[in-house]
Amino acid sequence: MSGKPYTFASRLAVFTILYNLAEGLVSLAFGYADETLSLFGFGADSFVEMVSGIGIFMMIRRIGRNPGSDISSYEIKALKITGYGFYVLALGLVAGIIVNFVTKHTPESTVPGAIIAAISIAVMLWLYFAKKRTGRRLNSDPILADANCTLVCIYMSLVLLASSLLYTLTGFAYADALGAAGLAWFSVKEGMESLKKAKARSYSDCCG
Repeated sequence: MSGKPYTFASRLAVFTILYNLAEGLVSLAFGYADETLSLFGFGADSFVEMVSGIGIFMMIRRIGRNPGSDISSYEIKALKITGYGFYVLALGLVAGIIVNFVTKHTPESTVPGAIIAAISIAVMLWLYFAKKRTGRRLNSDPILADANCTLVCIYMSLVLLASSLLYTLTGFAYADALGAAGLAWFSVKEGMESLKKAKARSYSDCCG
C-alpha cells in the first residue's frame, strides 16, 4: 500500500497537536483574564489532548512502517499520562466549581469562550471527517477510533459554547460552573478510556 495516506494521517496528527497547543494557550490566557473557569479548564484540556495527539502521531508512524506491530512503550506512556492528566483536570475543575459557589464568583466575560468554542467546533468537525476518510482508506481501526475520539472534543466545545452563550445572553450566575461541570464529566470519561487503552495495549476502542 502506498505511504501517501499514512503521510496525510501523520500530517493530520501534527496539525492536531499544534492546534491544541495554540488553542490551549489562547484559552488559558482569556480564561485567566476573564476569570472564566470553563474556558480555563478548556485550555487545560487542550494540553492533555496535545499529549494524546503525540501518542497518536507515534502510533501512525509505527503502523505506517509496520502495520502488524504492537503498540510501543512510548505510546502506552502517552496514554497513561493522558489518562491521569484528565483525572487531575477533572479534580481541578470540581475544586474550582466549589470555590466559585462559595465565593459567588462570576466571570468578567464569556464572549471569548463562545468564539473559541465555535472555532474549535469547526476545526474538530473538519478533523473528524478527514480522519474518518483516511482511516477507511487505510482500513485502520486505530485511525478510525482516533477519528471517533475527535467527537468528544466537539462535545466539550459544545459544552463551552452553551455555557458561554448562556452567561452572555442571560447573565445566569451558575452558567460558568455548569460548563465546568460538563467539562469535568467528559474529562473523567476520557481519562478512563485512555487508561483502558493503555491496559489493553490497543487503540481500537474509543471514548465516543
